[in-house]
Amino acid sequence: MTSSESAVWAEGLRKRFGRTEALRGVDLEVPKGAVFGLLGPNGAGKTTTVRILSTLTLPDAGQARVAGYDVVRDADEVRYRIGLAGQHASMDEKLSGRDNLRLFGRLYHLSPKAARRRADELLERFGLADAGDRYVKTYSGGMRRRIDLISSLITAPPVLFLDEPTTGLDPRSRGEIWETIRELVADGTTVLLTTQYLDEADQLADRVAVVDQGRVIASGTPDELKAEIGSRVDVVVSGTDVLGDAVAVLSRIGEPDADPESRRVSVPVSAGSVTLPAVVRELDRAGVGVEDVALRRPTLDEVFLRLTGRPEETEEKVSV
Repeated sequence: MTSSESAVWAEGLRKRFGRTEALRGVDLEVPKGAVFGLLGPNGAGKTTTVRILSTLTLPDAGQARVAGYDVVRDADEVRYRIGLAGQHASMDEKLSGRDNLRLFGRLYHLSPKAARRRADELLERFGLADAGDRYVKTYSGGMRRRIDLISSLITAPPVLFLDEPTTGLDPRSRGEIWETIRELVADGTTVLLTTQYLDEADQLADRVAVVDQGRVIASGTPDELKAEIGSRVDVVVSGTDVLGDAVAVLSRIGEPDADPESRRVSVPVSAGSVTLPAVVRELDRAGVGVEDVALRRPTLDEVFLRLTGRPEETEEKVSV
């Protein structure tokens, strides 16, 4: 895929803030009409990458193109073709949702009539028409995030940057944001999403990139990244007296790990190398009573932990 065929393309992006090297050569390729998840621990460089791609920060080195335009040379063209929703709502609480959207339309140089029409269209489409004339200060957290998200759609941008759009929301509100994102992508919008929730990337992203210490250390579909670390067989035995026998049986498959407290034995397996009926037969032959046997695929959390050596954290202390 070339830079002209990608919605977002970056090569060798570098950025330093004083002594902190936030980006050390980030490469990205985001296909058109997809959700691309950007994951990484605190200070990994996610926010800095988004700020460069959205023309808010200049790179020290490297190049990037968004919607076919260079983010440095053609910054104005890029801004007309992107939407950006950050971690904090940018709505004026003393205005209604409808008036906020009309204000954004005027800031994007729409005529008063066009701004009114676009605000009405967006409120109707995303189920906020009934709340459109209420002051934003009366909205729930989920409604504020939704109105903030749709404010970035005033000009129907082909590329949308979402920087942790569901931080702090309850599960229902997160689900509403997810549905909104899916609708946008179904209409052809490309979404680059940074998130602190790995299940969110698993649910939404067609492809993901894991950033650590200013570099992309892995990229691919969620399934591809999970396949790299393999699945595992989990066996819960009926009693601790047969735990050793279960370990002996599963050691024929790989290197098992036993937890006496939970009476669980786990062993990593590669895709297609073992079937559950075969495992159950071998355990039965050895006289091992079991309460549960399962073949479990890894989660993105486990992929993240394997790649970075630490779990994803819930709050960013330093945004870089």
